[in-house]
Amino acid sequence: MCYACVVEALAALADPVRRELVGLLARGEVAAGDLADRFPVSRPAVSRHLRVLRDAGLVTVRAEGRRRLYALDPRPLRELDDWLEPYRDLWAARLDALDTEIARGRRARRSGGPA
Repeated sequence: MCYACVVEALAALADPVRRELVGLLARGEVAAGDLADRFPVSRPAVSRHLRVLRDAGLVTVRAEGRRRLYALDPRPLRELDDWLEPYRDLWAARLDALDTEIARGRRARRSGGPA
């Protein structure tokens, strides 16, 4: 696993516009202009976001005439998923404990007892 790649992917995904671009590209290949039309920022700004995603390896680009078509490359996301794997059990246990406490509080409110 390439930890530098994971860090670069995380940094690229830190921006909400880039996360939304990744979400759009997860549905399939999209032209740069069509992507830019979906955001309230300038085309050059969207282009910069796409460059960051491309540099992080999260998207690929190919030319089709004058158009640039972008597609998601899932490999960095798999590496990120692999990196996060050891933490899943930790969060699952904590979320299970939270669920238990919420249920206990609901039961106490219904029975009129202390929460």
